[in-house]
Amino acid sequence: MLIASVVLYLLVTIAIGLWAAMRVKNSKDYVVAGRSLPLYMNTATVFATWFGAESVLSVSVEFSKSGLGGIIADPFGSSVCLVIVALCFARAFYRMDLLTIGDFYRNRYGHAMELGTSVIIATSYLGWTAAQLTALGLVFSTLTNGAISLPTGIIISGVVVLAYTIWGGMWSVAMTDLFQSVMIIVGLGVIAWFVGDMAGGPDRIIAAAVAEGKFEFWPKGGAREWLAFTTAFLTLAIGSIPQQDIFQRVTSAKNERTAIAGSLLGGVVYFCFVFVPIYIVCAGLLIDPSLGQLLSAADARETQRILPAFILGHTPMWIQVLFFGALLSAILSTASGVIRPLYPNMSDRQFLLTLRVVLVSFTCAALVFALRSKQTMYDMVQNAYTVTLVAALVPLAAGIFWKRANNTGAILSAVFGLVAWLIAAFIAADAAVPPTLVGLGFSVAGMLLGSIVPSAAPQAHRHSTPR
Repeated sequence: MLIASVVLYLLVTIAIGLWAAMRVKNSKDYVVAGRSLPLYMNTATVFATWFGAESVLSVSVEFSKSGLGGIIADPFGSSVCLVIVALCFARAFYRMDLLTIGDFYRNRYGHAMELGTSVIIATSYLGWTAAQLTALGLVFSTLTNGAISLPTGIIISGVVVLAYTIWGGMWSVAMTDLFQSVMIIVGLGVIAWFVGDMAGGPDRIIAAAVAEGKFEFWPKGGAREWLAFTTAFLTLAIGSIPQQDIFQRVTSAKNERTAIAGSLLGGVVYFCFVFVPIYIVCAGLLIDPSLGQLLSAADARETQRILPAFILGHTPMWIQVLFFGALLSAILSTASGVIRPLYPNMSDRQFLLTLRVVLVSFTCAALVFALRSKQTMYDMVQNAYTVTLVAALVPLAAGIFWKRANNTGAILSAVFGLVAWLIAAFIAADAAVPPTLVGLGFSVAGMLLGSIVPSAAPQAHRHSTPR
């Protein structure tokens, strides 16, 4: 019954994606849904994209292990990111009228920066996508009691995700995200009410969390602990801004006002609702304390089985169906980004075909990453955005808000930040100042040095952006 329900849900999701594909006539439809999404759909895509597998399976476990302070990156940093995008970047993104974030780097700095940042962004996005594929593989493995191994499940998950995104692009994502957002909110909401009642009610669950110190937020210790805390926050709060998924959702809105409101509402809804799976896990550990043994599992990925194991072992079939439906919604709502190829003279038909080829190639790379990684989804997502924080953020922000930013400064910023981060991570990973902050500092220095110091290098044509 449960497996049949999951298969049916997957078929319905794929059917919605393929139906949405009929609206795709050109690359603009494929990448940004024709810039026509109303507020409710735009908000749904923002929320559903952010509310991924790590929000259900991994953030909740991190809270159980380390409390509020242990989840400073997500949901605190990730939610603030969407607020920053809404207030500072959404208007500029929308007015550019571009298809991909790589187009911005090309128009502002030239083809070299487009190529470099496209590779950087794609590399970072592998971690995010791999986390979703790992989660879906975990679902298949759990539902079949190990008959489908985790690696096999990850491969199957890649095929499923491709099935509903490759043809419909952003239209498929928008339609399925709307459906999946409803499934997430309704499904997890009902489960939280049911499980909370089993555990003795909200008062008992919250009191137990307080007694265990789970609501301690600020770091204890000196400068080292505070710097680590700040770095974790900044990694998602600003490191995830230069990403195709955010750019794509902002520019898919029907107008500028919707782009701003959709990002802001999506961030608020995400922050409020991400505590629902945390509440469910806290309740589950009260009902079955033996599940807490998974928190110290040698394989970090095993800790993420706490919630599925509790649902399968302690709830009736209808709750299991709701849970795995909501979980699949959270996983599948993560859409793949696209990178504009460096062939500006190709026809729209050729461009659309190339985008789909890139999507297939990217999914294959994400599969390899997921199969080889032993990290939790929470760690995979944090690591994913470190590279964009140190190499892509400063050129993006400076290119929009600083008139003197130029090609030389952008290249030095990306190179200095990336190299400094890698060197610091290799020779002083445990230093008081985290390698990520070192990389960010050098990225800022590279932009200032290249843009302020006179240079004879030719400058690329500047795309008109609001100042």
